[in-house]
Amino acid sequence: MKRQTGAEVHFLTKAGFAATLRNNPYVDRLWTIKKDISEVAEGLMNENFTHLIDLHGNLRTLELKQRLRWGLLLRGRRPPRVSTFDKLNFRKFLLTRFKLDRMPARHIVDRYLEAVAGLSVTNDGGGLDYFIAPEEEVAAPERPYVAFVIGAAHATKRLEEEQMKEICKRLPVPVILLGGPDEAETGERIAATGDHLTNACGRYSLNGSADLVRKAAVVITHDTGLMHIAAAYRKPIVSVWGNTVPALGMYPYLPDGQAQTLAEVPGLPCRPCSKIGYAACPQGHFRCMREQDLAGIARAALLAVETQFLE
Repeated sequence: MKRQTGAEVHFLTKAGFAATLRNNPYVDRLWTIKKDISEVAEGLMNENFTHLIDLHGNLRTLELKQRLRWGLLLRGRRPPRVSTFDKLNFRKFLLTRFKLDRMPARHIVDRYLEAVAGLSVTNDGGGLDYFIAPEEEVAAPERPYVAFVIGAAHATKRLEEEQMKEICKRLPVPVILLGGPDEAETGERIAATGDHLTNACGRYSLNGSADLVRKAAVVITHDTGLMHIAAAYRKPIVSVWGNTVPALGMYPYLPDGQAQTLAEVPGLPCRPCSKIGYAACPQGHFRCMREQDLAGIARAALLAVETQFLE
């Protein structure tokens, strides 16, 4: 949108996600809230926006749109033109509840772009962007290494600890374990099983971890944020899918046709059970993760390392 229209672009997000956007050169101003729209509503009304693009479509953004509309009308000013992203929640419900796949065969990024079609913005084919400031970069091994993202927001999106240990055992190259503070203890236990393993969970900021992803030869990851950052850096990705499925449209976005590996257990009648995840398997068997081909995941990662070494 910035490149194709020259518009002044402001971005509103929760404060906890500010790091993902604060270095983005295409964002003229970043607005953040801790909890409520009321924290920024008055300031936003003073900006004279011509367009409001809602990519979230939830109660909070509905409140924002109503506040701006009526607040500006009461002041005798024109409210911005609004475009709201269609989250297709009913289709997601059909898929997760009844296993009826009515989702479009398009990535969510391409669907997001539909929200700005009215501005004559088209997909430039450049894929995702992610920007890290020089002061946020961290030291990384000079040898090719595997970045293994062991965390995810929900347990049903994560391999079990013993499975992650087994994958690491099959990787005869340096492996850096990535995750947040909640994964620090798990990372320590996994790292204790091999001298080639380094636990970086909870040791760096989000952008520090992103820098380790950027410098990796290949990334093994669950369905989580660092997976998308890996896609922004065009890394070879082995993504592991449990209760969620790529059909929801949130797999790694690599528009140039770059090869990637999607590791999932096919043919399970209970999958997907959620568009987000659970603290535990609703069925109790957790087959979507426990039946993963661990050797295949390790092989795919090693193949990517070898390919880069040859190049």
